[in-house]
Amino acid sequence: MYKSIVPIFAGGGTRLPAHLGVLKALEILDVPFTDLVGVSGGSIIASFYASGLSINDIKRIALQTNYNQFREFSLVKLIRHGGLSSGDAFEKWVDLHLQGKTFSQLKMKLHIVATDVTNGKPVIFDAERTPDMKVSQAVRFSMSIPLVFSFKPFGKRIMVDGSILSEDALHRDWDHQGTPVLCFRLRGEHEYDNLNVNGIFPIFNYVTLLIRTFMTTISREYINENFWHNTIVINIGEYSAVDFKMNKEQKHDLYKVGLQTALEIVPIKLAYKHT
Repeated sequence: MYKSIVPIFAGGGTRLPAHLGVLKALEILDVPFTDLVGVSGGSIIASFYASGLSINDIKRIALQTNYNQFREFSLVKLIRHGGLSSGDAFEKWVDLHLQGKTFSQLKMKLHIVATDVTNGKPVIFDAERTPDMKVSQAVRFSMSIPLVFSFKPFGKRIMVDGSILSEDALHRDWDHQGTPVLCFRLRGEHEYDNLNVNGIFPIFNYVTLLIRTFMTTISREYINENFWHNTIVINIGEYSAVDFKMNKEQKHDLYKVGLQTALEIVPIKLAYKHT
């Protein structure tokens, strides 16, 4: 059995099944961990697992859920609240599957990361900092893809997607014991369809293009050489981080990509770290 790690499931948006495949690989490889970190789409998978749901249960939820129900696209919401969707339906969905759990009620030590846009710094939610906070609220903050979900205030902070943070915000001593991290990042090479920018409401297509470009740019961000040995890149091809119409076959393909990549690369990374 390998030594313990702290897995970081970073980013992904609606491509979250890839992170579930990584979790399955860690189980097959018998890689132990007591802490796990979730960012954006990765926070959904991490929170479900930390709550005690099995990988099979999470896979069933991911495959059967129609992501389209979270869109609620509205120009009024975009103008008034900075996002096409309020994110309320998404938060309720997460809370339902977590059975209303707070961080102190989880079976594992979960750390969820979001971004405070007032200062560009990370905000971390976990049992140490926010024990009585509902996990679903933190997931909602971390999953706040700019322009898709409305900005959400948290005290004097304004929360958005944790994916826009720099790498050094994630590579830290999460369990205060020096346990090495292994960060799983999804990298997309999305080939954009030609969107029709004519019609009555072309703003929807313009905003969609902007969001896709922004999220794809983040996923292609250069990995600092100081962190490459702690990072595994999951190349997920042309899947978009904001594809709310993804079908079961596409979700399963993402799961397989995460599983196969982790099965191949994790042993190499852990062998390097322990030599």
